[in-house]
Amino acid sequence: MSETALHTCQGSAIEPRLEELAHLRITVFRDYPYLYDGSFDYEANYLRRYAECPQSLFVLAEDGDALVGAATGMPLAEDVEEFRTPFEQTGFDIDSVFYYGESVLLPSYRGRGIGKAFLAERERHAAKRGFSTVAFCAVERPDDHPLKPAGYVPLHGFWRSQGYERHPELSTTFRWKDIGESKETDKPMVFWLKSLQ
Repeated sequence: MSETALHTCQGSAIEPRLEELAHLRITVFRDYPYLYDGSFDYEANYLRRYAECPQSLFVLAEDGDALVGAATGMPLAEDVEEFRTPFEQTGFDIDSVFYYGESVLLPSYRGRGIGKAFLAERERHAAKRGFSTVAFCAVERPDDHPLKPAGYVPLHGFWRSQGYERHPELSTTFRWKDIGESKETDKPMVFWLKSLQ
């Protein structure tokens, strides 16, 4: 396995890699806790809004020519209602928030510091552009979920070690189809925040 390299790009510069990124998201999010039974058509539409936002950021992890991981972000004010509304309802200045769309990395590349680099690159991007807060949200599954793997450990400890705090007062739902389900259902999501000031 060769050395993994990280590259960043913004907005429409991601266009040549969108198909790879869509497949990567489908692969990684199929695992617990997302259990996402994804479709390429949905992924193409989802990623399109990032590609069309000039202030978006893509952090790409590559092994040779292969895309093995990626992290995204964009101003919260430019993102969808499901993510904006919890902040607006609590009086948060959404123009001050840079929102992380996802961080996906193939399992064999984990534990090598790439996840930390994904966070650091997005924080650097947000701070340089005057955002005072960075945020993301994560799905929360019940402890007794039947598809929870034995020994599963959530990423809460890792996120806290990087300075992020869970904010249960900021929550939302997002719809997707789980593996084994016949239709989309709402999934509870809770936000994690870090101040850059």
